Amino acid sequence: METKTEIIAVGSELLLGQIANTNAQFLSAKLAELGVNVYYHTVVGDNQERLLQAIQTAEKRANIIIFTGGLGPTKDDLTKETLAKALGTELVTDDDAMQYIEDYYERTKRTMSENNKKQALVLQGSKVLKNEYGMAPGMALKKNETIYMMFPGPPSELQPMFTNHGRKYLLEALGEQDKIISRVLRFFGIGESQLETEIDDLIDNQSNPTIAPLAGDGEVTLRLTAKHSEETTAIQLLNETESKIRERAGEYLYGYDQSTIMQELVNVLIKEERTIASAESLTGGLFAEQMTAVKGTSAVLKGGIVCYASEVKEKQLKVKKETLEKDGAVSDQCAKELAENVREIMDSEIGIGFTGEAGPEPMEDKPVGTVYIGIALKGKETKTFLLNLAGSRDSIRKRSVKYGCYYLMKLLNEKS
Repeated sequence: METKTEIIAVGSELLLGQIANTNAQFLSAKLAELGVNVYYHTVVGDNQERLLQAIQTAEKRANIIIFTGGLGPTKDDLTKETLAKALGTELVTDDDAMQYIEDYYERTKRTMSENNKKQALVLQGSKVLKNEYGMAPGMALKKNETIYMMFPGPPSELQPMFTNHGRKYLLEALGEQDKIISRVLRFFGIGESQLETEIDDLIDNQSNPTIAPLAGDGEVTLRLTAKHSEETTAIQLLNETESKIRERAGEYLYGYDQSTIMQELVNVLIKEERTIASAESLTGGLFAEQMTAVKGTSAVLKGGIVCYASEVKEKQLKVKKETLEKDGAVSDQCAKELAENVREIMDSEIGIGFTGEAGPEPMEDKPVGTVYIGIALKGKETKTFLLNLAGSRDSIRKRSVKYGCYYLMKLLNEKS
């Protein structure tokens, strides 16, 4: 069955910009893992007439329609009532859901208002999806060759409901027998357009596995998804496609799935039993902060110094006065001395230094986005790297940290 999915998010608060539609993002990602195609996202306010119109439109172009929100106890929670009207079916009380709600109020020693009983109403003949983290159950129903699914709006309820119950129902309803295996390849140092150019023919000819590029946070990811009745064969298909991609862009591949470039760097440092220290002007401690968020960092991180002011660079990090006067704080030479001196001060094997101009105004006649990174490896010549980045102040700082990780891993790989 070719899947054409539409996700309809219900709630005026979404249209008013009071909350973001993270449910559609979550569901799209999870459906992609299953090889289920999402073609449309729709957002509708708490209005029955407009919701009916959205349902009628969705039925003309999708065979899976997933609703989020509008299952609560108040008058503006209209999703299941509207869908029941559209399908010409009745709402009935689900005894298990009703008992769960009553037990909740008894357990919390609160009085249940009459409108809470509304949450136990479900579409007649539907599969009830248990809500382990709230009161309103979800529902799933197949009618006229279309699958309808309803989930509560709070992400803390929707996400486990889909993972624990909705996913299984969907696969069974689709009669899916193939094993669906996904693998995410993570790249840094290459833009989305350049990566797509390198593998353009693979994307154009994709069938199984599929290849889905995604850019974000200065990185690019490729999601590979393979289907086969045998899991080992699906994995082999992924391996073959990854091998072709590695031939074109392997130098930029740093990790898989939910890993980060900082996690991968820490793993390398732990494996090689190397210690590191940081001197941070531009990044203001962001490199050390992100490193300490990774498990096992205590074995490799000696410490860091935030050296925003020039006097701190000179007095604490021993950057030469003539360097600051002649070359400036935002310079190749300053980054070099920051890396070398913090390595000596902290008695570590690696020193990394960041200096630059993140904006909003230029400094020392250097344009915003000018970044210098110095990396000092014990017993090796210190390397410096110049970046010319664009974007917001926050984006420049975050990308500078990632580039620091990327360049350091490249240097360590060259040695190994």
